[in-house]
Amino acid sequence: MARVVSIHSFRGGTGKSNITANLAALLALRGERVGVIDTDIQSPGIHILFGMEEEHISKTLNDYLWGQCSIEDTAYDVGERLGHSALEAAGGAIYLIPSSLRAGEITRILREGYDVGTLNEGFRDLIRELNLDYLLIDTHPGLNEETLLSIAISDCLVIVLRPDQQDFQGTAVTVDVARRLDVPQIILVVNKALSSYDLDALRDQVESTYECPVAAVLPLSEEVAALQSADLAVIRLPDHSFSKGMEAVVQAIEAGK
Repeated sequence: MARVVSIHSFRGGTGKSNITANLAALLALRGERVGVIDTDIQSPGIHILFGMEEEHISKTLNDYLWGQCSIEDTAYDVGERLGHSALEAAGGAIYLIPSSLRAGEITRILREGYDVGTLNEGFRDLIRELNLDYLLIDTHPGLNEETLLSIAISDCLVIVLRPDQQDFQGTAVTVDVARRLDVPQIILVVNKALSSYDLDALRDQVESTYECPVAAVLPLSEEVAALQSADLAVIRLPDHSFSKGMEAVVQAIEAGK
């Protein structure tokens, strides 16, 4: 049975997409078949982390939502980013379903919207057609109809927040909504923590505030920032504290099976 994992943040700029892409890589290297769907239709970008150029994307999630193709037609095998030998040895795979970068198509979504029920059907079809072990949903920040659907159907919700008062307040709302929707597993990831912080104390504070486990407190790192969203830290910097933290997030997700 495939697990649906939504990666969400109440505000933008938390590093949510970067965390999603690195989670996908680690799961694939454990032999899992992973789908990654970019439902941040208003501001897509996770494709960059997998080295996909706009000119190489012929079909997107937008095309599926407007009935122009099947959902599997929008899935791209991006496992090459990990190296064929590593993936072949592990037996895993990553398929990315990107959203459109074209201004006209983004504007159309904002103007006309789309049928959220169609999106839900697409999730199920992806799992079946690609024989997925995990479907990771990179959500749009905040709470709207799409994110509520993603949260509601999730087996696990990973909430990404920064050590910032606005993030703290927004996360409280998200946790409350997830509990009302009976999400089976809620995990918190604190990202971009300054080196001057007491990370253990920060973890304890966040866990106490939300009564949710913190899978990792990830550092604000110049080495990770230097990748400029053009590479995956867990592949290029496997011994970095960020990558070790991402391993802990994967273990927390797996523990909820």
